[in-house]
Amino acid sequence: MPTVQFRGRDIDCEEGEILRNVLLTAGLSPHNGRAQQLNCRGHGTCGTCAVEVEGDVSEMSGQERRRLSFPPHSLDSGLRLSCQTRVEGDVRVTKHDGFWGQHVDRTTNERVEPK
Repeated sequence: MPTVQFRGRDIDCEEGEILRNVLLTAGLSPHNGRAQQLNCRGHGTCGTCAVEVEGDVSEMSGQERRRLSFPPHSLDSGLRLSCQTRVEGDVRVTKHDGFWGQHVDRTTNERVEPK
């Protein structure tokens, strides 16, 4: 049974579960601020559930690739849409700052404050 680490909690889930659903079921949100109310509800179109994921997850789907291909995201950001990502093993998840969780400085792997 895979374990998802997020915001100081360990959450057990079934292999193949959608990451967004795992977090929401545990009472946690992959969204920042108003994005908790203003999101596409898991359809992969808004990009507000973007998170950094370390561990064993599914390959990126076409839907996810399309959404992460335009601003404020980019495919080289290393972020994944939690609504399109299936948990296949133990993972560590980080939500970064910004409405879409997009403020990540890849040179230092630290959060970047919005300008």
